[in-house]
Amino acid sequence: MTEKDIDEFRRAVEGARPLRHEPRAPVQKPRPKPHARFTKADERAVLAESLEDDIDTIEHGYGAALRFQREHVGRRTMRKLQRGGFSVQAEIDLHGMTLEEAKPALSDFINYSASQGKYCVRIVHGKGLGSGHRGPVLKNAVNRWLRRWDCVLAFVSTRQVDGGTGAVYVLLQDA
Repeated sequence: MTEKDIDEFRRAVEGARPLRHEPRAPVQKPRPKPHARFTKADERAVLAESLEDDIDTIEHGYGAALRFQREHVGRRTMRKLQRGGFSVQAEIDLHGMTLEEAKPALSDFINYSASQGKYCVRIVHGKGLGSGHRGPVLKNAVNRWLRRWDCVLAFVSTRQVDGGTGAVYVLLQDA
């Protein structure tokens, strides 16, 4: 800045008076963050509950739909299966059976159906509502068993009219 600039500034503000001092608004302290009182207890309860269930119950839940397909089964086929587009050629109802009764019955049914050239069958396993805190025991067991058998190409939970999440459509290949 030059001397000339300073003189011009002084002339420009020559008649100016300072503003009256007004009190400012009081500064408020920031409010503390809300603290959830039951978060820790809820987290402990969820952890304890998850440790009681087996992994299948946790993954699939009580009302969750089942779904499985081998690598070579296409999306169109799965969509058609899920919509109930295949004719169900045989059915087995496992309601009320224990695991020890259900596994051989299901194994015999799958093997016989595959040997007879049946392509689509329905398995009614139930939703597991009577299993109490253990969750759907038979449903989860059927899910595990079907995945292990080579003649099972794919399976999905049925449409609501055919049992919903309490049954599955199963695609088979010739044994």
